[in-house]
This record gives sequence, structure tokens and C-alpha cells, in this order.
Amino acid sequence: MSQAVRCLILLVVIALLFVTELIPLAVTAMGGAIACGILGFIPVKAVFSGLSNSTVVLFAGMFVVGAAMFYTGLAQKVGNTVVKLSGTSEKSLMFGIMLVGALLSSVLSNTGTAACLLPVVLGICAAAKIPASRQLMPLAFACGLGGIITMVGTPPNIIANGALQAAGIKETFGFFEYAWIGIPLTIAGILYMLFIGRLLLPKAELDADQEIEQEVEANEASVKKQWISGIILLVVVFVMAFGNKIGLKGIVTLEMAAIVGAMVCVLTGCLTEKQAYASIDWVTIFLFAGMMPVSTAMDKTGAGKLIAGWAVSIMGGSPSPLTVTAVLFIISCGLTQFMSNTASAALLCPIGVAISKQLGASPKAVLMAIAVAASCAFASPVGTPPNTLVLGPGGYKFMDYVKAGVGLCVVSFVVSLIIIPIVWPFFPGK
Repeated sequence: MSQAVRCLILLVVIALLFVTELIPLAVTAMGGAIACGILGFIPVKAVFSGLSNSTVVLFAGMFVVGAAMFYTGLAQKVGNTVVKLSGTSEKSLMFGIMLVGALLSSVLSNTGTAACLLPVVLGICAAAKIPASRQLMPLAFACGLGGIITMVGTPPNIIANGALQAAGIKETFGFFEYAWIGIPLTIAGILYMLFIGRLLLPKAELDADQEIEQEVEANEASVKKQWISGIILLVVVFVMAFGNKIGLKGIVTLEMAAIVGAMVCVLTGCLTEKQAYASIDWVTIFLFAGMMPVSTAMDKTGAGKLIAGWAVSIMGGSPSPLTVTAVLFIISCGLTQFMSNTASAALLCPIGVAISKQLGASPKAVLMAIAVAASCAFASPVGTPPNTLVLGPGGYKFMDYVKAGVGLCVVSFVVSLIIIPIVWPFFPGK
């Protein structure tokens, strides 16, 4: 039995444990990473490499920065203001949150956008007396959709462009060319969540003891500390958004900005050291860190490539370009639920180019479908960092993502198959 097949079997076991939750999600993820090392899929030294991943550090830092806004009472104040402007209607709040999340993530990091908006949304939910579980998953989904709009919104878009260049195609994707599919997908996604996805979200309540503790801290905090915590968040967001433009490229990373912000929060007394440690959601940390080596194992063993090969053989000798696009979309979307969107796109883009050339069709449509599908990691909490980030604060279970996310994947699939061939014809000029 090849290493690729063994890796696929392990992935099936992990998926079953995720869905059934027979053991905690974090234990499943870390157990999967350890199994990859024991079975020789990855070097033993790489088993816990996910814990040092920069995204994990970003998570930890932003959890602390977000908690400071609660302990000073700023999140509640922001929430009250937003509720006054939009009302306490669940639909109106969801629309506003998803719109802001999508717009910001179109030009910023998806992960950074979700991390920055998380404490604000929690404050809005507290002010509107709405369970956080009703708004945090829509926020994560919006960040994923918004990232599709521009070339820099999400890594798969850049990878697709690189695949065109590698294939010797002069007319690559433009910076805003992705908006032709990104904007329709974002609109469709928001409408889906407002009228269908919303009905599938859980109604988990926040822990009562935690609410009381936060209220007491908020009442005792001074206005000065609220200003300080707000300024810290704004500075962190500014550095994340414009650091490269103001000469900080290669000097201050997203993770450094988040950690420095967390340190300043403690040093200025916005929250205590003990509160900072307690504010980090360790389930999120270990879940994400555990799945990183599993993703690497799928790539190194050729498990992902094996899945792609099977699908291509099933399509037959001369499939239509639309069939190729549909099948590769489904594969890319399926893979990205359990491995990083970057890895999914990097694996499938060269395959898409090769098949397109064999059919004599333009690869642009196929590559766009692969890139878009790689960003549609809506059906699991481990497919993309924003989904993982809201897992703990939203009190979600694995199946909550499946219930609300599968429908959004289907909507994205339908919209893509309609829009992509129109904007990027398979046989241009004919």
C-alpha cells in the first residue's frame, strides 16, 4: 500500500472523528499530526511545526487584543452604538457585519480581518442580546468570500496568476479582474446567509459566568483604558493594512503587529497578565496547529494528487471544458475543507493548465474555478483560519459548519459555473 493511500485512509478517519466528535476536535487534530509522523508521512520534527506557524501566533495575539476591548468595556460601547444605528434585528446586523467583513478582506488578509472584527462583533452581539453563534460564522464566511475580489485578497488568486505565467500565457489576471466573480459570489453568499444559512446556525448561549465577569470588569474600567484599547486595535489594523506601503515590509509582519499589540494591552493595564492568558482559545490554537502537518502530509505523500488523478480519469478522454471546470471546482472545494487553500490551489492549478492545453481551451476559466473553489472552505472549521478563529468564541461544533457551509459551497459552485464561462470564455475569439 502506497504512502498516498495510507494518508487518504488517515484523512478519512480524521474526518469521521471531526464529524462525530467522539473525542475533542483539538485532540483529533493533534492526534492526526502525530499519526502523520509515526507513519512516516512527514519528518518527526515537523509533527508539532504547526504550533510555531505564524497564523497560530496571530491568533493568540488577536485573542488578547480582542479581550482587552471587553475588559475595558469598549467592545460593549461599540456594540451599543452599532445596535442603535442598525437596530437589534438579526438580519440587519448580519448584513452589516458580512458587508464590512467582505469589503475589508478584499484588500486585507482574510485572517487579519476576521481577527480584528471578532471582538467588535462579540460586542455587537452582547449589546443586541443575540448569541454570538448567530453572527460569527457569517463573519468568517464573508471574510472568505471577500478575499476572492482582488488578487491580494487570498493566496489562491496569486497562485492562479502564477500558473498562467508559468504556462507562458502573456495575458494574466488583472488586480481587480477577480472582482467579476468575487462580487457576484459575495452578494450571493450574503443573500444565502440572510435567508437560508441563518436558519441553520446554532443558538449557543455565552457562558453566564463569563458574561458576569466581563460586565464587572467593564463597569470598573475607566474611559482612559477604553481609549487605549481602541487605539491599540486601530494601530494594529493600520499596520496590518498599510505596513508594506509605509516602508515596514519585511520588518513588521501581521503576527508581530498582533503580539506587540497584545503586549501593550497588558503593559497599559487594559487587562491583567492572567486575563490575557485566559483569553486565548486553546481549542482554536491546537485545532489549527494540528491540521497544518496533516495538510503537509497530503501534499508530500501525493494523496491530494492521487485524488485529482482519479477525477481526471473519471472524466474520460475528451471531456468538455465546462465538465473539466466543474469537476476541478468540486475537487478543489473538497480538498480545501481539510488542507490549506494555498496547498489546494498549488496542487490543482498545474493540472488545470495541462488539461486545458490538451483540449485546446483557454486555461483562464479553469484556473479561476480552482482558485475560487479553494477559497470556499465553508464546510469545516479547519479549512481556513477565519473559520477556525470563530470556533471557540461562537461555541460551534464541527457539524455546525457542515450544516451552514455545504449550502454556501453549492451556491458558490452554481454561481461560478454561470459567471466564469461568460467572463473567461473557453475558446475566445470563436
